[in-house]
Amino acid sequence: MQISPGLGVAIMMNNYLHDMATGLLVGSGFALHAIMRIQASMDTPEATFFFLKTNRQMKKLFKFALWWVVLGGVPRTIFYTSFEWANAADKLQVPALAVKHVMMFTAVVWGIYAWRRMQAKVVKLRDSLPAEMQADLMRDDGRK
Repeated sequence: MQISPGLGVAIMMNNYLHDMATGLLVGSGFALHAIMRIQASMDTPEATFFFLKTNRQMKKLFKFALWWVVLGGVPRTIFYTSFEWANAADKLQVPALAVKHVMMFTAVVWGIYAWRRMQAKVVKLRDSLPAEMQADLMRDDGRK
C-alpha cells in the first residue's frame, strides 16, 4: 500500500501518541501507588481524603489514556505491516519491535489489573472516612 507523506505523518503521530498513552497508563498507576503508600504510612483521615481526591483526578487521566490506547490502536493495526513492520524489517529490528509490543501489551494489561485492585481499596478507604469528610467527597462529586 502506498502511503502519502501526509498520511505517513498522521500515522507516525498516532503511533507516537499511542506509545505515550501507554506510558501515561503506567506512570499514572505508579504515581497513584506511591501516593497510596504515603497515605497508608500516614494513616490519617486527611491523608486518606487527599488520596481519594487525587485518585479521582488520576482516574480521569487513566481512562483518557486507556481510550487513546484502544482507539489509537485501530489505525496502528491497519497500517502496521506497511508502516511499522516494513521500517523495522528494513533495519533488521524486528526482534526489537516484537519486544516493544510485548512490553507495552504487558504494561497495559498489568496496569488495568492494578488499577482495578486499587479501586477496590479506594472504596474501603472512602468508607473509613468520618461522615463529614465523606459528605465533602460526595459534594465534590456533585459539582463535577
